[in-house]
Amino acid sequence: MAIAQTTGTFTATSNMTMPRYFHTATLLGDGRVLIAGGTPDPGVGASAELYDPSTGTFSLIGQMSRPRNAHTATLLANGRVLIAGGAESPSAEIYDPTTGTFTPTGSMSAARAAHTATLLPDGRVLVAGGYGPTTDDDLLSADLYDPIAGTFTPTGNLHHACYPTGGATLLADGTVLVGEEVYDPSTGLFTDTGHSGHYFDFTTTLLTNGTAFIAGGGDSDPLACISQTELYDPANTTFAAAPRMTLCRFYHTATLLPSGIVMIAGGGSYDAGSGQANLASVEIYDFSSGTFGWIGNMNAGRQVHTATLLGDGRVLIAGGVGAPGYSALATAEIYTPQLLVHAPMLFSLSGDGRGQGAIWHAETGQVVLPDSPATAGEALSLYTTSLIDRGVIPPQVAIGGRLAEILYFGDAPGYPGYNQVNFRVPSGVAPGPAVPVRLTYIGRPSNVVTIGVQ
Repeated sequence: MAIAQTTGTFTATSNMTMPRYFHTATLLGDGRVLIAGGTPDPGVGASAELYDPSTGTFSLIGQMSRPRNAHTATLLANGRVLIAGGAESPSAEIYDPTTGTFTPTGSMSAARAAHTATLLPDGRVLVAGGYGPTTDDDLLSADLYDPIAGTFTPTGNLHHACYPTGGATLLADGTVLVGEEVYDPSTGLFTDTGHSGHYFDFTTTLLTNGTAFIAGGGDSDPLACISQTELYDPANTTFAAAPRMTLCRFYHTATLLPSGIVMIAGGGSYDAGSGQANLASVEIYDFSSGTFGWIGNMNAGRQVHTATLLGDGRVLIAGGVGAPGYSALATAEIYTPQLLVHAPMLFSLSGDGRGQGAIWHAETGQVVLPDSPATAGEALSLYTTSLIDRGVIPPQVAIGGRLAEILYFGDAPGYPGYNQVNFRVPSGVAPGPAVPVRLTYIGRPSNVVTIGVQ
């Protein structure tokens, strides 16, 4: 389902503490955004900062263990962030928002940059592809990161090199689309779909109807960008042509808005007559009508930037390169759509979204309390809001920092406007009377409530 949306506004927010491109931007559980590494021009940066949407300001928070660019930063089920690779390094580290510290963790099997990192339904992270110590060193290898053990383990290899700007995409069935290949966590293998057509610097976005939307990029000539888009249907593992974008783009961003529409912002473009340009234009793709529409311009043309969907439905666009020439940018701006859809909300017995959660034992219908705790393997149920697809893209439920198996998600029977999620308590959760529970949907975490677990 896509909610009608036509335009919005772009407003400057404060600048980052330094210019950056090839950096990462990760929405944290408390609503702030972690900005890490990148290229400050010249060199590679190790610094990190936090953006606070409530104040519209960036604050420097310290240094990673090493400089990184073209790395990945993945929010884990426990609320920490796995930062991996970049600057052709196999190393990785964990950022803990509660302490504000960076701590080294295990290393990948190979040094890699411009790779992908995807949180799997079981809480592990798939790290795949990229390039090695030189940009000519295409990597087909992949690793699985176990946040419990803090280690990387090699898994199956890709069949083709892949450098998607927008990363790999977790599909609704729990498999991962990486370029033209699909990774199955149950087998540890990549399957080549046989499709040919995606090259590099494109984006892949999971739509709320379960298909994946692939947009733009470049081909074998780095200066030849493309405007083509495609739709991947996981049900029959096929790609189909979709309408062209209004402009060819590479190094752009593609953000799924809570309305179900994809916002495609900026990027680089190339024309044989006018040369390379940093685009300020922004367009949207509405899959329900199969059309593109122009919604305005950013305050600055930029490519290799980040676009982060915030908890209140706005989008933070930060950094990148732009005028003059290919210069790193410190500027940032906020896109505010006409229709704001907030992140999912979990309900509590107090009514303020804090403390004891309104979560019940599925079998008895009784609330999960400290004196009536949940047990490993048991099915629980909760109500939430803002699951706009009503049963297509699974939410993630973390209990005590471990992801639960989702048993059902969709409309709440008998309660119009609300959604119900049934899930199974994972093993290994540390027992206690107030174990945190958080739901994440389309990359946005809910508030935290607690339940008793034995």
